[in-house]
Amino acid sequence: MSNPIDPPKSGKAPALWDKLGTKLNHPKTAKDAIQMAGLDYTVAKKSLGLKTGLNQDAYATLRTDTGDILGVVNEGYEPLQNIDAFTFFDALVADDEAIYETAGVLGKGECVWILAKLPGCIKVHGNDIVNKYILLTNSHESNSHVRLKIIPIRAICNNTLTAALRGAGDLSILPTPNVVWDSEQAAKMLILSNFLYEELDMVFNDMAAKSITKEQLREYVQALVPDNEETLNTSRTEKIRASVLQLHDSGRGANLARGTVWGAFNSVAEYTDHMMSDEDSDTRLNSIWFGRGEQLKVKAFRLAEQLMWS
Repeated sequence: MSNPIDPPKSGKAPALWDKLGTKLNHPKTAKDAIQMAGLDYTVAKKSLGLKTGLNQDAYATLRTDTGDILGVVNEGYEPLQNIDAFTFFDALVADDEAIYETAGVLGKGECVWILAKLPGCIKVHGNDIVNKYILLTNSHESNSHVRLKIIPIRAICNNTLTAALRGAGDLSILPTPNVVWDSEQAAKMLILSNFLYEELDMVFNDMAAKSITKEQLREYVQALVPDNEETLNTSRTEKIRASVLQLHDSGRGANLARGTVWGAFNSVAEYTDHMMSDEDSDTRLNSIWFGRGEQLKVKAFRLAEQLMWS
C-alpha cells in the first residue's frame, strides 16, 4: 500500500470491484449471472439455542457448502437464496434497460452483489464521463434481504461518486415469485433511478461550473477532516488533508476539474476509493460502498453543495 501522500500513479485507476468480482459475459438473467460468478451456494437457518433481547430464539445463517456462519437473525427470517434474489431485475435486462456487468461477494458470503450498468452516461462539461450503475445486494447477515443503490462511477479514475440526494438512499426490496409484481417493481426502480441520475447530471455540471479559490479548497478540506483534540491523531489528520489537496492538483482526471467544486469533490472520492484504508481489499470495498468511505463521501458531497452557494 502506498503512503497516503505519495503522488498518484498515472493511468486509469483499477476498479476494486473488478478485481474482487467476476466480469460477466452478458448474462440474460440474474440466475445466469450468479452461476457465472460461482455465487449459487445455498444458505440455511439454524437455531443457536439462545434468546435475543426481545426474548426470541436466535438463529444463525450459514453456507451449506462451507458451514461458515454468515450472521444472526430472528425466528421469522427466511433466507433468500442468491439464485432467486435478483430475478425481479431481469425485466430491465430483457428490455435493454440494464446490463449485468460484474458480480461478487463480500466476506465469507455475507453479502452477494451485482453491479448493473444503465445505458448512457453523464457528461460533465462534455468530456468528463460519469457512468450510471445500480448496485444490487443480497444480505445474509441481518434481517434484511435485497437492496438497490445507485452508484455513479467517474470513468477516468473509477471513483464511486456518492449520490447524497433526497431519495437516493438504499432501497430495500423483498422479491416475490409474482412475475407481474416483479416487473412493476423493476419499472418503478428504473424510473426512480433515471430521475436521480437526471438530477445528478445537473448537480455535477453545476459543480464543474463553479470555480473555487485555493483558500476555499483548504477550508473545504478542513471542514471535511476537522482538527482532532487527540494529539496522537493530529499527524493522521494532516496526512489525509494533504492527500486530498494533492489529488485535487495532480490526481487522475485533475486536469478536467482542477479549481472547481467538482474537482474538490472528486479529490475526496479518489482518496476514499484508492488511498484511504490499509485494510484488505474486501473490507475496503465494503467501506467504499457502505461504510467509512461512503460516509466520508456523503459529507464531501454535502460540503460541496454548500460551496455552490458561497
